[in-house]
Amino acid sequence: STDGGRNLSLDSIPMGLPMSDPTAWATAMNNLGMAPMGMTGQPLLPDFDPALGMMTGIPPINPMMPGLGIVPPPIPPDMPAVKEIIHCKSCTLFPPNPHLPPPATRERPPGCKTVFVGGLPENGTEQIIMEVFEQCGEVIAIRKSKKNFCHIRFAEEFMVDKALYLSGYRIRLGSSTDKKDTGRLHVDFAQARDDLYEWECKQRMLAREERHRRRLAEERFRPPSPPPVVHYSDHECSVVAEKLKDDTKFSEAIQTLLTWIERGEVNRRTANNFYSMIQSANSHIRRLVNEKAAHEKEMEEAKEKFKLALSGILVQFEQIVAVYHSASKQKAWDHFTKAQRKNISVWCKQAEEIRNIHNDELMGIRREEEMEMSDEEIEDPSEMKETEESALVSQVEALKEENDSLRWQLDAYRNEVELLKQEQGKASRDEDTTKEQQMKLLQQALQGMQKHLLKVQEEYKKREAELEKVKEDKLKIEALLENLKEQESSTSRVCACSQEKECPLEKTLSNSPVKSEREVLLVGIISTFLHVHPFGASIEYICSYLQRLDSKICTAEVEVLMTRLQNTFRQELSGVGASLEKRWKFCGFDGLKMT
Repeated sequence: STDGGRNLSLDSIPMGLPMSDPTAWATAMNNLGMAPMGMTGQPLLPDFDPALGMMTGIPPINPMMPGLGIVPPPIPPDMPAVKEIIHCKSCTLFPPNPHLPPPATRERPPGCKTVFVGGLPENGTEQIIMEVFEQCGEVIAIRKSKKNFCHIRFAEEFMVDKALYLSGYRIRLGSSTDKKDTGRLHVDFAQARDDLYEWECKQRMLAREERHRRRLAEERFRPPSPPPVVHYSDHECSVVAEKLKDDTKFSEAIQTLLTWIERGEVNRRTANNFYSMIQSANSHIRRLVNEKAAHEKEMEEAKEKFKLALSGILVQFEQIVAVYHSASKQKAWDHFTKAQRKNISVWCKQAEEIRNIHNDELMGIRREEEMEMSDEEIEDPSEMKETEESALVSQVEALKEENDSLRWQLDAYRNEVELLKQEQGKASRDEDTTKEQQMKLLQQALQGMQKHLLKVQEEYKKREAELEKVKEDKLKIEALLENLKEQESSTSRVCACSQEKECPLEKTLSNSPVKSEREVLLVGIISTFLHVHPFGASIEYICSYLQRLDSKICTAEVEVLMTRLQNTFRQELSGVGASLEKRWKFCGFDGLKMT
């Protein structure tokens, strides 16, 4: 029967092989890289370990070594595998023509464990199919059709690859040559619902394992949750108040205070405690301001060090450039080769460019410092008034804060008085005398606080009146200043007109602003330079260009000459704030029209 053939034990099948080739099946399996098996499914090698590729119990040897009589030598990968005749108990398998192309197969379905076997002999039984294909691995089920084909399901996926090796073989039952006893095997992948279901289950299991692994990794790298904030009590309040005074524990304590306030722990009984903690938090601002001032001082010291180091670097650059210039003179220049002269000139240009960049950086730093110093030194009377006004405003704000603090204290005292009144009705008569004394003391304190509050309010009103007077005086002074400026401008115009009427001849006979031929040459060179720079150039940039022509030219001389020629050169300010810069422009064409 079918079940009997399927459950047939391997030990009951004899090992008798025909005389043709006892190692044919071993050679075929070796071509697939599998352990050599007997016809009954038993390994030809005792205790063969496929994971290690060696026999256990003896020193390790290589079963692929030629000459051992176990497996023939390996076949090169570029040569096709040689298929040989396979003899079974009830049939014989003949290999296909090696020159023919390999048999075609369909695309392998996922998790495929079932193969389609076509071309079976008409007289082939399920027992013969089991006998041929059980050499490839454990067979789970065989579904045979009446039309010379069947489906075979194996236990593992790799067994399907072994079964595909038999595709193309010609099968013959016994020694008969009848057409019904022969056939050509065609083995291909088959799509089965059971294989797909098992593969999907396996994929889901792998996905679950991967999710579990990722969850463990996320939990391992997740930061720990912050510790819970304790509930409010008098003891915890005193602890937090002490921590607020400590710089190292301030952040923890301020977080606890914030949580308490947001929870709604503030009430009439605990208001004073919370107010004292808020005061401690406010006093921490002074420590932060002092710390910031210390850091600013360190930053200023670092800036000073950087400036000194940069000036030292510039001095060394000047020395190097001087060496290059001295080497470029004719005394030493004639002794160098062309390549050496080229290298020296290139090095000199590079050094001059780097020096100019560092020099501009240092000049920028000094210019910023000069701007800061000039801003600090120049103080107008209006600024003095503004400082006085700001001082008064700060005093008024301080009085406001003191007034608010006194009001809060007054509310706290009133709350305490109301609590005492409530407790007075519940307490015994013996404690009435002490409570009356406390009430009197509290009433006296309230009276004193009210008097002090009235004084503070009067001072606040006086300061406000003084502030209004100062503002009125400031407006008057500004009006006077504007009148004086208008008077000065009118008088200057009148004087200019009178001078032009009285001495027209003196202007015509006045001396020329250019006094020598050298100054004429300088004016021409500067005009040409500024004509190329239509947006103007700084006096340092102009002097650096002129010093290349004559090193004796100084900045003061050039600036005096340009200020004398107001119709030829004009000075303008560009930039805002710290980047304010004076630039000279050429205006000779406009000046020619004016003159």
